Amino acid sequence: MKIISFNQKKNSKIALEFDELIPDKIYNWEKSDFDKYKVPIGNSKFPLSDYFDVKVEGEAEFSNQVKMVLNGNLGRVKYIGAKMTDGQIIANGNVDLHCGAEMSGGSILVNGNAESYAGREMTGGELEIMGNVKELCGSSYIGDWRGMTGGTITIHGNAGKQLGECLTGGKIYVKGNCDILPGIHMSKGLIQIDGDVNRWPGSQMQNGDIVINGTLLKFFQGFIQEEIVKNPTIVGKSFQGEYIRCTGDIASNGKGNLWLALKKNECLI
Repeated sequence: MKIISFNQKKNSKIALEFDELIPDKIYNWEKSDFDKYKVPIGNSKFPLSDYFDVKVEGEAEFSNQVKMVLNGNLGRVKYIGAKMTDGQIIANGNVDLHCGAEMSGGSILVNGNAESYAGREMTGGELEIMGNVKELCGSSYIGDWRGMTGGTITIHGNAGKQLGECLTGGKIYVKGNCDILPGIHMSKGLIQIDGDVNRWPGSQMQNGDIVINGTLLKFFQGFIQEEIVKNPTIVGKSFQGEYIRCTGDIASNGKGNLWLALKKNECLI
């Protein structure tokens, strides 16, 4: 196992772009390679060593034998783990935009909060965020119609607007609350929210499953209540308790399933 530690020395007002610094590309780098590397910042490049002290321990023949550990205030570091296919990244701090964007394998652990577009267009791998995440997590990018297609995103805190927008596969778990429009334009996959949802889950949804274990603060009229199901199995996962199964979005001729925990949403019946 090769452990590469990035210990922050100073912050930048303009975000550093870390998309080139993934296990796939740096598994055979030594300390001297990092000392020579210039990191993109805006439309220029500056020595990485100005911002991070890099320590390299161990050896790796392949990228899956690499663990990157980032320490510091990473709120101005974008694209952490973007397009990675293997290996492990641990970010000990808040992270900027596009963390885990387009990743297809490996794992990322964020011990903090994540900015917008975390896990956008993921096709595989695991992204775990111990804090909150802002809008468009697991979504498509501007001008595209396909969001996350595979992999797993776990959010231990709260999620922002349009979680899983254009989701076409994969699984998103939110242990806290969620803002408006989770699963908008969704066509496949699973979104599970254990806390409360503000409003309009599954807007223009075509297919897939959204499970809300908390309270839906405002019922979306695009769904029809079908039945009450006890201990359902949804996308291969067993859920305990009674759930109201609703289907929609009827405005888009959708056949998606919205599952609402009965004990939290009895007033909707």
